[in-house]
Amino acid sequence: MNTALIVIHYLGCTILIALILLQAGKGADMGAAFGGASQTVFGGRGPATFLSKMTTFVAILFLITSISLAQLSKKATVKSVIDTAAEVTAPAPAAVPAAPDAGATSEETTAAPDEKK
Repeated sequence: MNTALIVIHYLGCTILIALILLQAGKGADMGAAFGGASQTVFGGRGPATFLSKMTTFVAILFLITSISLAQLSKKATVKSVIDTAAEVTAPAPAAVPAAPDAGATSEETTAAPDEKK
C-alpha cells in the first residue's frame, strides 16, 4: 500500500507541476493594458477553465497523499542510529593478573601449587 501511495503521490506531483506551468498567469493581460484590447487588466473572474479545475483536483489529491504518507511513516517503527549506538556496550577490560605475594620467593611463585616448599 505504501508503494502504491508513493507512486500516486509522484504522479500527482508531476501532473500538478505540468498543469501549473500550462496555465497563463494573471499578469498575462497586463501587456494589453498598454496598447492592446483587453477588457480587464488582471484577468476575468469568469467561469473556471478546465486547467484550473484539474489543478484544483490534483492539488487536493496531492494534499491527501501527503497526509496519508505522513501518517503511515509515523506508524512505522524505525530505530534511530542514536538508539542503536546507545545499546552497544563497551567491552569488559582485560583481567589483570594478580601480583605475586610479597613474602614469597621467586621459586615459590613459579612452582606448581602441589610442589610448594
